Amino acid sequence: MQIENFEKINTLGELKKAGYRPRSIKEELRVNLIYKIKNKKNIFPGIIGYDHSVIPDLQRAILAKHNITLLGLRGQAKTRIARQMIELLDEYVPAIEGSELNDDPLKPISRYAFDLIKEKGDNTPIYWIHRSERYTEKLATPDVSVADLVGDVDPIKAASLKIPYSDERVIHFGLIPRSHRCIFVINELPDLQARIQVALFNILQEGDMQIRGFKIRLPLDIQFVFTANPEDYTNRGAIVTPLKDRVESQILTHYPKSIELAKMITAQEAKIPIESKEQVYVHDLIKDIIEQISFEARKSEYIDPKSGVSARLSISAYENLISSAERRMLITNEDATFARISDLSGVVPAVTGKIELVYEGEQEGSAKVAYNLMGKAIRSQFTYYFPNPEDSKKKQDVSPYQKIINWFSAGNKIDLLLDDKTSQYEKRLMAVSGLKDLVKIYHPGADHKTSLLFMEFVLFGLAEYSFLTKYHLEHAIQFKDLFSSMFTISGEEEEDSDLESYS
Repeated sequence: MQIENFEKINTLGELKKAGYRPRSIKEELRVNLIYKIKNKKNIFPGIIGYDHSVIPDLQRAILAKHNITLLGLRGQAKTRIARQMIELLDEYVPAIEGSELNDDPLKPISRYAFDLIKEKGDNTPIYWIHRSERYTEKLATPDVSVADLVGDVDPIKAASLKIPYSDERVIHFGLIPRSHRCIFVINELPDLQARIQVALFNILQEGDMQIRGFKIRLPLDIQFVFTANPEDYTNRGAIVTPLKDRVESQILTHYPKSIELAKMITAQEAKIPIESKEQVYVHDLIKDIIEQISFEARKSEYIDPKSGVSARLSISAYENLISSAERRMLITNEDATFARISDLSGVVPAVTGKIELVYEGEQEGSAKVAYNLMGKAIRSQFTYYFPNPEDSKKKQDVSPYQKIINWFSAGNKIDLLLDDKTSQYEKRLMAVSGLKDLVKIYHPGADHKTSLLFMEFVLFGLAEYSFLTKYHLEHAIQFKDLFSSMFTISGEEEEDSDLESYS
């Protein structure tokens, strides 16, 4: 319970007079959650896309005073949720000064606390613990031992205190007993060796612990939160059945279900320098394509679905996109710029570093898979802005893109240099017959830079729908007529060993 003017209370006697009553951490979480729900408080700020799924399940688990397992693929905010649970704790709670186990003054559990209270009575000194100090997190790794988590006999203590090994004061407590009255999180629980998981049984079931052969009982008061990846259950390890049975609530997390939610997460998490935000404009079209890359990756035949595609892919890709545009701006000595479709070439490192390929993907190569995903993302987004190029084929109508296609069929090509000045970029796009007029028809209200972006987008879209051929050169992206490129290879292309086609 929270006490006013707690900073003036420094002894056990003063705490009793203030009317303090101890309560368990699960009761503490429950009471504070009830208060926040009734007062319409934002309980988990910054957690996006879980309002009707994960967060209600989490609230039910806390109200039921359950230990919790958050089960989901990587990059689904599991650890972030666990860390935010500390905001449901009381701001400050009292503890006996000098105790390793955060002993509650009115409900002590350690030998140290009992001895101190016996010696000093109501003059026993206390201190106040802020909720930020009541959180412990441990990543499960193969080298974690029972001693790390629970504790072990410490011969140095025995020697320094000159006491026999039969005295429980020789025990060095592990992370779990030191987390008494705290939230204790174990990340990637299945990676914990089975024998270590067994050591958690009694703590979860009975709320107490035993170390070696000591006949001690420590009724620990801990809110356990475990995180796990479904992949771990089959590939690297498993949660042993008796332990899984003792965790009352298992909550399934998921990836954002819409582009809009995904954009909100990326906008919140991306670390963009202030000057970059001011100098580089990013249209919603580009943001949509960045998010669509992740959506395409999650259903790609080249990527392991059990591994998942983290939301960090979109975040890193967006950061790389901004830096690509910024780098071009610095090279061309311009004061400001806007992100182009061709800047997506700069996000390849962000994509390749965030995906786990299956055998077929390894055969293709990670860079080619990344370009493939970007192409599919452009194709998916294209019909939100322009007519589907395939519709005119099916209906045997005149294509709105015919004038553009005819221009390329006449033997023309366009090279969009990755480091072109805006003026040169505009000049190259304006040279394509029918491109400007098409954008004006379907987006008459677009400003100048948006019109240029849409013009470039049309070229990429036609390439993804196989009406043009697109080549990624070392320093540029080239668009040519589809059929002529099948039979002719220019001398420039022969000289460029890095030329690749992804259409």
